Amino acid sequence: MVVSRGKTPSAQETFMQMAQAAGLRSRLLVTLGLLVLVRLGIFIPVPGIDRAAFAESIQSGSLGGFVGFLDIFVGGGLSALGIFALGILPFINASIIMQLLTAAIPALEDLQKNEGEAGRRKISQITRYVALGWAILQSTLLSSFLLYQFARVPGIPFVVETVIALTAGSMFVMWVGELITERGIGNGASLLIFLNIVSTLPRSLGQTIELAQSGDRNLVGGVIILMLVFLAMIVGIVFVQEGTRRIPIISARRQVGRKMYIEQSNYLPLRLNQGGVMPIIFASAVLVLPISLTQYINNPTFNQIVNTYLNPTSLVYVGLYLLMILFFSYFYASLVVNPEDMSRNLKKMGASIPGIRPGKATTEYISRILNRLTFLGAIFLGLVAVVPSAVEGLTRVQTFRGFGATSLLILVGVAIDTAKQIQTYVISQRYEGMVKQ
Repeated sequence: MVVSRGKTPSAQETFMQMAQAAGLRSRLLVTLGLLVLVRLGIFIPVPGIDRAAFAESIQSGSLGGFVGFLDIFVGGGLSALGIFALGILPFINASIIMQLLTAAIPALEDLQKNEGEAGRRKISQITRYVALGWAILQSTLLSSFLLYQFARVPGIPFVVETVIALTAGSMFVMWVGELITERGIGNGASLLIFLNIVSTLPRSLGQTIELAQSGDRNLVGGVIILMLVFLAMIVGIVFVQEGTRRIPIISARRQVGRKMYIEQSNYLPLRLNQGGVMPIIFASAVLVLPISLTQYINNPTFNQIVNTYLNPTSLVYVGLYLLMILFFSYFYASLVVNPEDMSRNLKKMGASIPGIRPGKATTEYISRILNRLTFLGAIFLGLVAVVPSAVEGLTRVQTFRGFGATSLLILVGVAIDTAKQIQTYVISQRYEGMVKQ
C-alpha cells in the first residue's frame, strides 16, 4: 500500500489500517465491546421501583426539565432506572469541580504544572474520589426522591440498596471509560456521552419520518427546513471547533558550542472556542434549575414569575441565556488559558512575538486577542443554542426536542477528536512499518 509519509492519512489509508493493522483493530474492537456493555447496563433495572410510572412522569414533564436535560447525557438511563442510570455524569461533574479547584488552590495547580506525570496521576486519583462522593450524593438524592412516589416498599432499606446499586454502576462506567482511554481508541468519557446522545437519535428520526409522511405540506416543509438548519449548524461547528488564531513567534538566535542556531519562526495557536460545550451546559443548568424548583416550591408568586419570564419561548429567557453563555465563555476561557503563564513560558524559551516587548506587553497583547476570540466564540455558541430551538418553534416540528445545541456540539466535537485519535494511531503504524523496513 502506498502512503504519503509526510501528510495527514487519507480516508482510504485510515480504513485500510483499521481493517488490517492488528493493533488498531484490537483497540477498535475493545472500544466497541465496552460501549455495548455500558449500553446494556442501562436496561438492567434497579429493584423495588415502579419504573413505568416514573417513565410516564418524565414523558409528561411533571418531574421538571432538569431531569429530562440530564436524561439526554445518560442515554435514557434515568427514565429506564437501570443500574447505570447515573452513567458517567458523576465523573464529568467531578472533572469540572477539579478544574475549578485547580485554578483556585495553589497546591493543586502546582501538582498539575510542576509535578509532571506523577502530579497528573495524583489529580486523577483525587478526581476519582470526588466522583465517588458525587455519585453517592446524587444517588442518595435520587433514591430519596423515589422513596415515597415510586418505591414499591418504601423504607430505609430501599434507599440503601438503591444508593449502592447506582453508585456501583456509576463507578463501573467510570472504570470502563478509563479502559477505553487506555486500551481503546481514547477519549473514554467523551465516547460514553457520545453513545448516550446518539442512542436517542433513532427515536427522534423515526418520529420525524412519521411526521413527514402525514401529508401536511407545512410539516413536510418544516422538517426539510429543520434538517437544513441542523446541517448548517454542523458545518459551522466544525469550522469553529477547528478555528484558531495563529500568533507568530520568533525564537532568538542562540549558540551551542561552535554552532549558531538562527531565528526560527513558529506560531502560538489560540482556539476560537476555548470552552467547547461547557458554557452552554452551565448556562442551561442555571436556567433550568428555577423551572425545576417550581415543582417543589408552592409559592404562586415565584411560580408565576418563573413561568412568565423563564419560559424557553420568552424573550427574557433568550436574553438571559445569551448573557449566561457569554459570561461562562469568558469564565471558562480564563481557566483554560492564562496569558501570564504563556508570556512567562515564551520568555523562558527565548521566544517573542514580533513587534511586542516581552513581559507585561506580551501578556496584555495575548489577553486582548483572547478576549476578542472568546467574544466571537460566545456569539457563535449563542447562535447554535438559540437558532435550532427557534426553528423548531417556527416549523412546529418538535420531534428533536431535547436534542439541541449541547448535544450537537458534543457529537461534532467528540467525532472530530476521535477521528484525530484514529489518525494518530494510523501515523504511528505508518512509522512502525518504516522502521521495520
